[in-house]
Amino acid sequence: MNENLFASFIAPTILGLPAAVLIILFPPLLIPTSKYLINNRLITTQQWLIKLTSKQMMTMHNTKGRTWSLMLVSLIIFIATTNLLGLLPHSFTPTTQLSMNLAMAIPLWAGAVIMGFRSKIKNALAHFLPQGTPTLLIPMLVIIETISLLIQPMALAVRLTANITAGHLLMHLIGSATLAMSTINLPSTLIIFTILILLTILEIAVALIQAYVFTLLVSLYLHDNT
Repeated sequence: MNENLFASFIAPTILGLPAAVLIILFPPLLIPTSKYLINNRLITTQQWLIKLTSKQMMTMHNTKGRTWSLMLVSLIIFIATTNLLGLLPHSFTPTTQLSMNLAMAIPLWAGAVIMGFRSKIKNALAHFLPQGTPTLLIPMLVIIETISLLIQPMALAVRLTANITAGHLLMHLIGSATLAMSTINLPSTLIIFTILILLTILEIAVALIQAYVFTLLVSLYLHDNT
């Protein structure tokens, strides 16, 4: 195959215009809704999963933190559906773009930190200087804690980007090897194809886990500041 290994990570365009916005807006359209009093099995299962996820993330929060429940549930659904749609052939995964992940991580992190400084400024400042710190280490610890705070949104975005990108690259390589071996050795092709199927199942799990991890870390940052 002569296709560039990173071709699937290039933002698509339609008539020279970026199509990333349309792709980002597409996953919410796939979420089924019901207009009837009695829901079908799909809607019931969807609501059960949403309630279970929301309960797990919101249990540790106080009343102020639980006001973020709708935003966090929407975030995990958006990331999960985007990651899963990216596993389809000839599709584009927006979460492989570091810029988009930063656009999600920075506002959520900044909102949580600003809320912490507004409501609990003493506790927020106390994180920069642990109790009992020797006087000589105070300037160094303040700098280290400040850097660790500012690097949190970058860590969120890089973690999601790296995990999704690595899985897509591995699937691309194994798929290329399967296609190349199909004309050379049939038994080896079947083995590689089996590995590809198992890897696809693993990537489905990774897509859901990474959505949960991203949202859970945002929830933890919110818990530390409320």
